Amino acid sequence: MYDIIILGSGPAGLTAAIYASRAGLKFAVIEKEYLGTGQIAFAERVDNYPGFYGTDGYSLGEKLREHAETLGTEFIEGEVAALAKSGSVWNISLSDGGKLEAKAVIYALGASPRKLGIKGESEYLGRGVSYCALCDGAFFAGKTVAVIGGGDTALSDALYLSKTAEKVYLIHRRDTFRANKTLSDKVKAADNIELVLNAVPTEIAGGENAEIIIITHDGTSRAVAVSGIFVAVGTVPNTALVKGIAELDETGYIKAGEDCVTAAAGLFAAGDVRTKNVRQVITAAADGANAVISAGKYLDNYQ
Repeated sequence: MYDIIILGSGPAGLTAAIYASRAGLKFAVIEKEYLGTGQIAFAERVDNYPGFYGTDGYSLGEKLREHAETLGTEFIEGEVAALAKSGSVWNISLSDGGKLEAKAVIYALGASPRKLGIKGESEYLGRGVSYCALCDGAFFAGKTVAVIGGGDTALSDALYLSKTAEKVYLIHRRDTFRANKTLSDKVKAADNIELVLNAVPTEIAGGENAEIIIITHDGTSRAVAVSGIFVAVGTVPNTALVKGIAELDETGYIKAGEDCVTAAAGLFAAGDVRTKNVRQVITAAADGANAVISAGKYLDNYQ
């Protein structure tokens, strides 16, 4: 039986691995994708992680993983199908039938892209609709695309796509952006980015591939011809496994403070899955450290 099982290999999970190794604990990291480093791998540029100014997210993720590997971290590839507690033992079941036991669990499974929930979105996924500009942007070089959203990710995506796309429509439901001022200024200064504000997407249509996004703009329906549609309207926490186990807030995030302690004894939430004001790489890494420290205190009194 492990002292700790860490679910997720993003910045929170990898930092937890580093701290668990240094604490001399018996632990393992379960990762859904082989050599995965979480969503940070899809960030084109990271300017706010100390000591790594201007790096890309993939490189930063690789550095975090390399650190954990150097300290002897055991990685188990698999998707967690169920999480349950029997007495003081946590039982982790994998989709391939594998089963693991641990005294404590650090839950760091992050969040997934939020869907628009409109007609045509799922039908055209992979055929014009994408949730990752960095992954799929190259397919739309020289074409017209749309980015949906008004936060940092949406504006970053629009700027990234503007480098190769002929034109980028940035569609946002409000008249102001939630993104930081630096990004907003860069977007407004880009010649081939057209702002479409006070607009709500209602349908995606086309033939074999997406060709049109229909929006309600200032109360009027409008069809915008595009080849690619990039959705960046936030994320949804991956907390389905702990419903009925941990206490969740109204939006589905695990209720836990800076110490990452949840309402379930021996379960610690780290990274984007927990209630917090700022969800950034640096706060995820801090959570990973705090979660192990809290787990260590729990293990000191484990029975």
